[in-house]
Amino acid sequence: MKKTKFIFVTGGVLSSLGKGLAAASIAALLESRGLRVTNQKLDPYINVDPGTLSPFQHGEVFVTDDGAETDLDLGHYERFSSTRMAKCNNLTSGQVYFSVISKERKGEYLGKTVQVIPHVTDEIKDYIKSCAVGFDVAIVEVGGTVGDIESQPFLEAIRQFRNEVGKQNAIFIHLTWVPFIKTAGEVKTKPTQHSVKALREIGIQPDILLCRTEDFLPEEIKAKIALFCNVEVSSVFTAKDVQCIYEVPIVFHKEGVDNKIVDLLNIWTGMPHLEAWENVADRIKNPPHEVCIAIVGKYVNLTDSYKSLNEALVHGGIANNCRVNLRFVDSEKIEKEGLGDLLEGADGVLVPGGFGERGIEGMITAIQFAREHKVPYFGICLGMQLAVVEFARHVCKLEKANSSEFDKDTAYPVIDYLPEQRSIKEMGATMRLGAYACLLEAGSFAFDAYGVSEISERHRHRYEVNNTFRDILVEKGLHITGTSPDRRLVEIVEIKDNPWFLGCQFHPEFKSRPTSPHPLFGKFIGAALKCNLKK
Repeated sequence: MKKTKFIFVTGGVLSSLGKGLAAASIAALLESRGLRVTNQKLDPYINVDPGTLSPFQHGEVFVTDDGAETDLDLGHYERFSSTRMAKCNNLTSGQVYFSVISKERKGEYLGKTVQVIPHVTDEIKDYIKSCAVGFDVAIVEVGGTVGDIESQPFLEAIRQFRNEVGKQNAIFIHLTWVPFIKTAGEVKTKPTQHSVKALREIGIQPDILLCRTEDFLPEEIKAKIALFCNVEVSSVFTAKDVQCIYEVPIVFHKEGVDNKIVDLLNIWTGMPHLEAWENVADRIKNPPHEVCIAIVGKYVNLTDSYKSLNEALVHGGIANNCRVNLRFVDSEKIEKEGLGDLLEGADGVLVPGGFGERGIEGMITAIQFAREHKVPYFGICLGMQLAVVEFARHVCKLEKANSSEFDKDTAYPVIDYLPEQRSIKEMGATMRLGAYACLLEAGSFAFDAYGVSEISERHRHRYEVNNTFRDILVEKGLHITGTSPDRRLVEIVEIKDNPWFLGCQFHPEFKSRPTSPHPLFGKFIGAALKCNLKK
């Protein structure tokens, strides 16, 4: 069997430089050369997974087909390559220590003293190997910043890994920062020098440096970085700021990053085919039309909380050859100050997923506005549930109807737990998670979008539409156009006397790609564009 090659991506100087995007872009380039590629994210935090972390702490939780709650970088990986991520593609310190301690309790270490080296590092290496089976190249991103205490076991593990598989089978890529100091009028290489120094102190010599900066670095700066960081000049590349993230693979290729990688790993490939990425970048940068979409939610102050959603809306714009301008509306502000002109001029309204009662009434107000003013509406997960609540209150006249998540004493719990869920007490990984089948009704907005009668989409929720109220909701005009195969669970609701009004219990944003926009986002943006052109 052909040996898998490994690329380890680390980051230095500061966080949020874009390691995830760099790793995803490298995957896109290598896949465009005909290689089978996978990505893995190693996260240093002690949480078993990010499922119980606040979106303000960690951004979006990305859900895979097999129901894993993972880091948002796995969303980048899926959007940039064709490989579907799974639970094994995201490893945390919590998972590593949980596994090691479980083995120790079972006596699997045969009385040995359990230590970080070799037991913890061996566990990490085993995970890396198991995730890479069947692929030509595995790109492994180490979370955090070089120098952090938390990431040291992971860095030590990849140092050992390289020694074990050899230099032609594993390389180190280090993403660093070369800031432009306006007062001095020049870029400074010292942060990069110190970052690489910290990496070399723990035994890792980077093979390639990706230098994040505002503009392309001149050759003399690259030469200086190469000299002080002990790498070849031909291994120093500019990771230039771009107008849209889907230009990153194109910039990397122009710099020669992919050529250097295949050379170092001794891989023979064809030339990359980047036409699809060039087309995506062109459609985003030069669209003939534009629409404004109001996203009404509770995590709007940190846009990473809705990362996949924001990107899926951009993809919907690509499908309709228009720019999508996002207007983030804080639902708590609606509760305190009223709707006012917060939705004025919006061509579409979207209420995304979320948990907890904060800001809920503001979202319901926004949904009522969209329904009554016939503005295209898209409700995702919580947004679908609240569309049902709004309809129950104002159309079915079920006064104070609510979800039992927000009002346990409501007389009309139109959204509720399933009976078998009531005994569950733990928070982590206890929701309906992962891919589930859904049957679509012919003639519906959903069927029109997908063009098939059965689909599979990813879920992350605890509450469902209460079947006790299905009859009255349908009688008053709420169309249930998507259900589970046994017809027991409501998956999609629609209102027909609206240009486009759809709520879905699942998260379609997780399966959208720039080169293959999700059909629901394509239709939603298409409806918003029609409304815009009529103005």
